[in-house]
Amino acid sequence: MAEETTRRCRWEVRYRTAEGEPQPARVLRELGFLLPQQGQALDLACGRGGNALLMAAQGLAVTAWDYAEAAIEDLRERASARGLPIRAEVRDVCAEPPPPDTFDVIVVSYFLERGLAPALAEALRPGGLLFYETFVREAVGSGGPTNPDFRLAPNELLQLFAGLRVIDYREHARFGDTTQGQRDIATLVAMRPA
Repeated sequence: MAEETTRRCRWEVRYRTAEGEPQPARVLRELGFLLPQQGQALDLACGRGGNALLMAAQGLAVTAWDYAEAAIEDLRERASARGLPIRAEVRDVCAEPPPPDTFDVIVVSYFLERGLAPALAEALRPGGLLFYETFVREAVGSGGPTNPDFRLAPNELLQLFAGLRVIDYREHARFGDTTQGQRDIATLVAMRPA
């Protein structure tokens, strides 16, 4: 319990002291053209809400969850200033995962809780899309978590969401010229079969 409290405090401080505009995940910036024109979207473990802001600006009805109050407060202020109707809530997604058949889009960036994968796949409506991006163990750089439990093993993201249809997958890791391309993260866009 003390470890969880310490982790939560660390995230609260990080979000309260964050500067600059929150950016959407790379998978969403590069493959956002795959988003539907309408529907219900979830930014899970949203942080300051870069993904939520992008999706709401494109016309999706967005719900954003994070367990850090500071992150949700920041997102609410930004959404209000832009006139974007984002439903931002403090929520422990591990204790309260999304219910089945609820969302047309789910975006997860830099958050890894393997036990949530089945609930996330089921939370998609038939034809719904999952955009997922997080760190890999075979990293080239030094960014991201130092604990390997919070990093993906090779092809693990594909295995976690094996029941979904893969639209796009990238995991370059240490292959080829490591000075080019996306290296320390894996990205997945996958669809729940209709």
